Amino acid sequence: MTREYIEITDFEDPRLDVFARLNETQLRHYYEPDGGLFITESPKVTERALRAGCQPVCALVERSQALGEAAGVLESMPDIPVFTGSSDAIRKLTNIPMTRGLLCCMKRPGLKNVEELTTGMRRIAVLENVTNPTNVGAIIRSAAALGMEAVLLNHACSDPFYRRAARVSMGTVFQVPWTYLENSNMPKGMHYVRMLQSLGFRTAALALRKDTVSISDPCLAREEKLAVILGAEGDGLTDETIDLSDYTIKIPMAHGVDSLNVAACSAVAFWELSIH
Repeated sequence: MTREYIEITDFEDPRLDVFARLNETQLRHYYEPDGGLFITESPKVTERALRAGCQPVCALVERSQALGEAAGVLESMPDIPVFTGSSDAIRKLTNIPMTRGLLCCMKRPGLKNVEELTTGMRRIAVLENVTNPTNVGAIIRSAAALGMEAVLLNHACSDPFYRRAARVSMGTVFQVPWTYLENSNMPKGMHYVRMLQSLGFRTAALALRKDTVSISDPCLAREEKLAVILGAEGDGLTDETIDLSDYTIKIPMAHGVDSLNVAACSAVAFWELSIH
């Protein structure tokens, strides 16, 4: 069966709102109180979302890519409408420089709570107030590659399903289990560090303090269950988070450099602290 493509002839077509006129926050709340929508960019990211069980709604593809790089993933979504047009038309519609030729709108899957997600896990990453979607995507990619079994975020963090975060992660946001720290059975007002400790995790906060241990300290590697906590670019972790954590750790620096970008820091920390 040959797929029929819907040629873009009217930029005001309401069926194109998800690509052209709704921002990512509006997409996220599209079906409230049920789950919303998100947009994947590129065939690779879309394919990984599909493999994770995400349900496609519609797609937008450059005419030149429909039978090219995007053909395979489009064949795996035979029942959704696919809009097509020239590269210039799609860029004008979306204001997105399309480098890989495909956008796909998908339904957001439900998220597990912290207790359920982390059962049986020994190494997890925790993000506090990391608001830059590029950093969130890069951290999750490092988590996938370097031995972290899950990622927990507070609600102040950028959404891992935001288009830029998912793209930077190369789709690993659909491979590494993640959820929000607030999705927990912990008592109201209980700090998340205490909650993780109650689940059996020792907590290691990366921070620039004098009372730290080196990231290569063998006591860290010996911990049966470890949660590695990273904070926002610039501000870092809150004092309360650091004070409550079992360890405050730092990465030794040379040449007078005081710190790394949080995404680069995560890669070093995950490699050093994962179970090899």
